[in-house]
Amino acid sequence: MRPFTYERAASAQDALASHTGNASYLGGGTNLVDLMRLGVAEPERLVDVTRLPYDTVEEEPDGGLAIGAAVRNSDLAAHDAVRRRFPMLAQAVLAGASGQIRNMATVGGNLLQRTRCPYFQDVTKPCNKRSPGTGCPAIEGDHSNLAILGHSHDCVATHPSDMAVALAALDARVRIRNGEGQRVVPLVGRGPEPLYRLPGNEPDRDTTLEPGELITGVEVSPLDMPSRYRKVRERASFAFALVSVAAALDVVDGTVQESRVALGGVAHQPWRAWRMEDRLRGAPATEEAFIRAAEAELEAAKPLRDNTYKVRLARNLIVRTLMEITELAGDRGEGR
Repeated sequence: MRPFTYERAASAQDALASHTGNASYLGGGTNLVDLMRLGVAEPERLVDVTRLPYDTVEEEPDGGLAIGAAVRNSDLAAHDAVRRRFPMLAQAVLAGASGQIRNMATVGGNLLQRTRCPYFQDVTKPCNKRSPGTGCPAIEGDHSNLAILGHSHDCVATHPSDMAVALAALDARVRIRNGEGQRVVPLVGRGPEPLYRLPGNEPDRDTTLEPGELITGVEVSPLDMPSRYRKVRERASFAFALVSVAAALDVVDGTVQESRVALGGVAHQPWRAWRMEDRLRGAPATEEAFIRAAEAELEAAKPLRDNTYKVRLARNLIVRTLMEITELAGDRGEGR
């Protein structure tokens, strides 16, 4: 690990002023420090932002939440309002990493985990994400757990966060501080420029953050429908998702009124299933309808040689999750 300087920011203004040159913000450090040990990340300065006043979860009058970027993952999963009103968010956080890591990791740091693959973390191998223009050996190499949606010839890595998948399904918005004040952007979206981006021909950029910008919190709107998070992985713990699903479903008189579906483990960012949601609106809440909608979403998949299995796995996981929500929550039609 190369030498670096360390500073503890006393305020957001202090943090922004200290983030100059080759600097990185430090939260829990559960991803950044690992990358520094591997030689993947080599910041000259670490700016510790864990003492900034962004460590609370506040309930909004409309039933939404304002989650500070410095909130520890364990505290988020244990928060009463999260467990009661946003169960898929609590389930997603608990599905990620170990208890020890969740005790250290922060919300902001979790969102900014590097989208990665084995080649990104091995400095002896070429990698467009680490060194643009050097190539993507994963395309012809080990890609069995990599992207099937939204990837490019320059990068097929997948985003590792479980929490971000649930937040994508919750239409979360991210608060960002810079030298001019604060801006709020969607985590993912079809509208204004969201936080996350697909690799395109700039695979080294995971987000749309400008240099030095600081995430201060996340806004979550009310969720008035039952939800669930499911994750398929190679072993029961300490494993990233092969495929994960965050889903919410509102059924009235046997018909889907609204749905929220996001996928993890399949793309460079949490993948919001917009096409599927459009197909489900007004459809019967049946297994057949869920299958058709999932297949419509996955028509865009472009699996590689060794990860074709993810298409079927994603379809089956989506359908199973929606069926479970339907069976557990029941129908909100008249007389129920």
